[in-house]
This record gives sequence, structure tokens and C-alpha cells, in this order.
Amino acid sequence: MLQLNVLKPSVNNMTVRVFLRAAGLQFGETDVYGKTRAPEFLKKCPAHLTPMLETGDLPKGAMWESCAIMQYLCNKHGLEKFYPTDPARRAMTDSAMFYLVGTLYPLVARATYPALGFPLYPGEVGASDASETKKDEARAAAVAALAEPLEVFRGFFIGSGPFIGGSSPSIADIRLAATLEFLAVIDYALPQWARAYMADMEKTLGKAYMEPAADVRGYIQHVKSQRK
Repeated sequence: MLQLNVLKPSVNNMTVRVFLRAAGLQFGETDVYGKTRAPEFLKKCPAHLTPMLETGDLPKGAMWESCAIMQYLCNKHGLEKFYPTDPARRAMTDSAMFYLVGTLYPLVARATYPALGFPLYPGEVGASDASETKKDEARAAAVAALAEPLEVFRGFFIGSGPFIGGSSPSIADIRLAATLEFLAVIDYALPQWARAYMADMEKTLGKAYMEPAADVRGYIQHVKSQRK
């Protein structure tokens, strides 16, 4: 049995929660809110990160990082539909995911984490003792910078689409769609193609997407309601 440890408001966690449901894999799910620094959790995951997957098949019994978890499970279960084995098609899926985690997601985090109440990464202006003016400038710069990587996804990775994976969603699509969910907290004006893309993902994956997305969206609505 696969055991997934999650924080439900997180889009990183949403990614794997959607994937496991869409892939039809049997798994257990535990909400570890407030427990990731506990000794028993740190023994399994010294990085204190979620999503964290536990299974006896892994050399150390556990792993983290959403993209790596999806890659592992696709390889283990032969899930060609989500992660093609053809080297060229797989390379494009990997490239899209690495570009997301290395370029797009850091901007999303800088733009949204302050509004979400999430801690920013060490070294970020928002996590320093910089003035509020500087922090606001950093957030605004991140928001402004989002347009370029989004256009890269539209023009290069998706192209004539409808998905990065072609006619059906790949694990890179699941990671991208989940990431875009966080932009609602700052009322970011997604381009029309991105709104249509997310609607297509939800329609194609159905409850597998909608149920984990509901936890993220519910948290965002709660956060926004507290501003009033």
C-alpha cells in the first residue's frame, strides 16, 4: 500500500493527490498538518516536506518532491499515458516540469505566499527584515514576471495542444494546472488560454482533479474572506 502524507492547502501536494486518483492507484492519505517537524515524521523525511510518499519498495522507505513521486510511480506501474517511455516525448515532459519548478513556481511562490500566509524561502526578500516597501516591490516584480513563463508554456510546451502531453494530460500537465490554482489568491488575470486549459484539465480528469482542487480552492476562499 502506498501511503501519502499531505498538507491539503498546498498545490505541490494537490499535484500528487490528483495524479494518484487519476492513475487509479490504491493508496492511503494522511493529513500531516502541524506534524512535519515531529520526530517521527523527521525520521522518515528529514527535509520535513510534503507530499511525502511511503512505500516499502523504496530503498529508504520514503521520498518527497511531487514530480519525482509521479515519475517513480509511472515508471513502476508502466503508466505510459501520463509519462511516455519514448525518449523524445519523455524529454519534453521532463523539460516542462523542470522549467516549472525552476522558473515558474518560484515566481508563483513569491507572488502568492505572502497572501496565503505561507513562509517564504530563506534568502527571499519576503523572508528578510527588509522594509515593507521592498517586500511589496519584490511581490509586484514576481507578479509582473509571470507572463513570460506562462507564454512559454502556451507557445512551446502546449502549442496546438490541448495539453503538454498532447491529446491527454501528462504528469507535467497535472503539475502545471495545480500550480496555476494558487494565482487565484491574488486575483491574477490568467490569459484566456490558461483558463480554458484549466477547464479542460478539470473536465478530462473529473473527480480526480476536482476533489483535491476543492481543498486548495477552499483554503484560498478562506484566506480571501479574512481580508474583508
